[in-house]
Amino acid sequence: MKKKIVVTGGTGRFGNHLKGVNTKHKLFFPTKKHLNILKINSILKYLEKKKPDVVIHLAGFSRPMDLHEKNIGKSINLNIIGTANVTLACSQKNIKLIYFSTNYVYPGEKGNYNEHDSLKPFNKYAWSKLGGECSVMLYKNSLILRVCMTEKPFIHKKAFANVKTSFMYQDEVAKILFKILNKKGIINVGGKAQHIYNFARKENKDVKKIYQNKKLKIKIPFDSTIDIKKLKKIVKIKS
Repeated sequence: MKKKIVVTGGTGRFGNHLKGVNTKHKLFFPTKKHLNILKINSILKYLEKKKPDVVIHLAGFSRPMDLHEKNIGKSINLNIIGTANVTLACSQKNIKLIYFSTNYVYPGEKGNYNEHDSLKPFNKYAWSKLGGECSVMLYKNSLILRVCMTEKPFIHKKAFANVKTSFMYQDEVAKILFKILNKKGIINVGGKAQHIYNFARKENKDVKKIYQNKKLKIKIPFDSTIDIKKLKKIVKIKS
């Protein structure tokens, strides 16, 4: 069934990728001028005008992650208050909400985290995304995606050989997204659990190995891999 979908954060990395995806659905990518997540009346006005079936909420503050340590106000406003405003607007209009969260809401120590595992965000970025999740969880007509994705091709010249994750490229996530529009609750979205170096080398044979040192300030979790059994039951995932 063809749906009308409003995508917040259309100027971001994944939002820009969605603009080029071939789909039967009608997608709208409002700019901040037309839909400002910090102003609920702006959100309501735009939703009233477009009357979408679904809102995919991508807008927020992500990179560089160290800025979340330095500017918590921006994290709170864009990722927590902004998401709460979008949730409230969707609830008033009875519109399905799909929220993009992160696998970093898990502790990042033992790996293979499923949707029911305990949460302990790895950094302030992840805390801000979990703050957004809290408001979305209050709205039954919603879906939270804890996503582990990256740009294609792999954008870095070096990759950690001792850090594991469940990266999936943006194009793969986009294909999955349109297959789970009707789902609700929480779903982990990612790929095969593996070291980042092994993942990156499949697309770039020239990528160099580096190692994260526990003695140094840890930039990313050592094992943020996610259990994607739930996702696999819904869509076919290539191993």
